[in-house]
Amino acid sequence: MSKNMKKLIYIALVIATGFFAASCVKDLNAYPFNEDDFTSENAYGSDYANYVSGLAKIYRCFNNTSDLQVEDAGASELVRAFWCVQECSTDACKNDWEKDSWTQDINKNTWSTADNAASYALYCRTLHGITYSNEFLRQTTDEKLNARGCAADIVSKVHSLRAEARFLRAVMYWMAIDTFGDVPFVTEESEFGAASPEVKPRAEVYDFIVSELTELAASPDMPAAGSNYPRADKGAALGLLSRVYLNAQVYNSTVDAKGNVTKKGDAKWKECIAACEEIFKMNYDLCAKYSDLFRGDNGENPEARKELLFAIDYDEINMNGWGGTIFLAQSCFTVGDDRDAGGNQQYSLGVADGWAGIRVPSEYVFNYFGVTVPDEGYDDEGKYTGVYNYTDDRASMFYIKGHKEQMTDLAEFTQGWSLYKYNNIPHNMTREEFASSARSYGTASAKCGIDYPFIRLAEIYLNYAEACVMDGQASKGLPYLNKVRARAHLDELPSYALEDVQNERAVELVWEALRRTDLIRWDKFHSGDFLWRWKGGSYQGQGFSQHLLVFDFPQSELTANSNLSHKPGYAN
Repeated sequence: MSKNMKKLIYIALVIATGFFAASCVKDLNAYPFNEDDFTSENAYGSDYANYVSGLAKIYRCFNNTSDLQVEDAGASELVRAFWCVQECSTDACKNDWEKDSWTQDINKNTWSTADNAASYALYCRTLHGITYSNEFLRQTTDEKLNARGCAADIVSKVHSLRAEARFLRAVMYWMAIDTFGDVPFVTEESEFGAASPEVKPRAEVYDFIVSELTELAASPDMPAAGSNYPRADKGAALGLLSRVYLNAQVYNSTVDAKGNVTKKGDAKWKECIAACEEIFKMNYDLCAKYSDLFRGDNGENPEARKELLFAIDYDEINMNGWGGTIFLAQSCFTVGDDRDAGGNQQYSLGVADGWAGIRVPSEYVFNYFGVTVPDEGYDDEGKYTGVYNYTDDRASMFYIKGHKEQMTDLAEFTQGWSLYKYNNIPHNMTREEFASSARSYGTASAKCGIDYPFIRLAEIYLNYAEACVMDGQASKGLPYLNKVRARAHLDELPSYALEDVQNERAVELVWEALRRTDLIRWDKFHSGDFLWRWKGGSYQGQGFSQHLLVFDFPQSELTANSNLSHKPGYAN
C-alpha cells in the first residue's frame, strides 16, 4: 500500500469518526482545517491507485461496522440494518433477540419517535455513504486532476470511478427515501461548508435518482454490464432504475399532517418495462440452480455470476464484519439443530456458530411455498419431526425438526421455520468436504464469503411481469414469470394476474430485503385487510397507522439539525 493510500484511509477514518461522534448530518461537508492534516484535498495526488482507494471507501460503507455507537457493532452495518427493517417488519421474518433494542419494535410494527438501532444505523450509514460519494466527486473533477498532474489516461479512468460513485450515491439515496421518505439532500454541487443540509421532498430525491441512473445507463464512463463485478456497471444502474420505477407511485405520493397517504403518485409502468427490456439485451441469464446464488463462492462461480447485476462483496477477512451475510447465515440456526446423532456439529451452512435469531413464520411458508406437513411430521408434543412435503424446489431450504408451528412467543427461536438460504459452503463442495474449513468461519478471525445479491435477474423478470400486468400488457410479461417458475420446476402458467406475481416474489425473493417495499407498494403493509402474526403488536395481527410507512428521523439528528422535524404523524 502506498504512503498516499495510507494517508487517504487515515483521513477517511478520522472524518468518519467525527461524523458519527456528533451528528450524521450536521457536518456533511466539513473536513479538518489544520493545513498539516491529511485530507482528500492533498491525499490523492497523481497516482491512480489512490483514486481507487477513495472509491473503495464508498463501497465499504455497505459493510462497515465501526464508527457508529450502538449496542451491537454488527447491528450498525448498512446491509444488516436495511435487511432487518425490510424483512423483520413483515410477514416473512421475525427475530427472537428480545434484548436488542430494535427487535420488538420492528417485529411488531410499533416503532415511534424513540431511536432503535436498526433504523438509526440505516439513516446514518446512508448519509455516510452519500457524504463520501460527494467528497469523492468534488476531488475528482478534471480541473483538480489536471492540477495534480494526472496523466490523460488516468483522467479517463477516473471518469469511470466517478460514474461508480454516482451510482453508489443513488443506491444510498434510494435506501433513504424508501425508509424515511423526505431526507436531507446534498450533492457535490452543494455549497461547501458546515451548514446543516436542508430536507428535500421524497419526490424530488426520486427525480434525482432517476436522472442519475438514466444518465449512468447511457454513459460511456459507466462500465459495461457484467464487466466490473462486484463493482457497479450499466446493468446495476438499469436494475436499480427498474426497481425505483416500480415503486414510483409510493415515492411520489402525497401525505397529510398525520402521515396518511392522500394521493398516490403517477405510475411509471412503461418506464419500468423499458428499463427491464434494456437489461434483457445484456448478457445476463438465470443461474441454473437457485441455491448456488447464495453459496460461499457465488462471486467466483460463473453460473451464479451471470444472474447478479449488483452484489455487495464479502470475503472472510477483508470485507466483512458481524453483519451482512455472516448475520444471515449464523442467525438462522442454532448449533443444537446442527448436530448428528452422535452430537457432533455438522457445519451445514459452512459457519462455526449459530446465533438463533431469524426465522420464517409457518403461515408464510404454508401460504406461499405450497408446503404441507403430513401426520408423521408431528411428534406427540406437537413438534415437527422434520418431515414435510413440497413441489417447489425453493422449499427445500427449510429446517424444522424439533420446532413448533405457531409463533406464540417471539423470544422462542424454535417457533417457526429456519431458512437455510445463505450457505457459506461453496457450490461444488459437500458439507463434509468443507467442514474443516467451516470451523474457522464466523469467528473473530474469519467471517463469511457469501456476496450479498443486491440486484439479480430474477427480480428484473418479476419487476417486468408486474409492470406489464399493471400496464395491461400481461402477454409480454408471462414468459418471464414462467422462466422464474421453471427454475423451481413449477408448471407454466397459461396467464397471470397481479396476485401471481405477488406470490412468486414472496418465494423467489424471500429474505432479500424487498418484502417491506413490496407490501407498501401493494397497499398491504399497514392494512387491516392483510394480516400476519404479530402485525401491529397483536398476535392475531391488526392494521396500523399509515404514518409508520416511513420511519422518523433519529432523535440525535433532530437535535443536531434544525432543518429536520418529526415525520408526519409521529409527534401528534
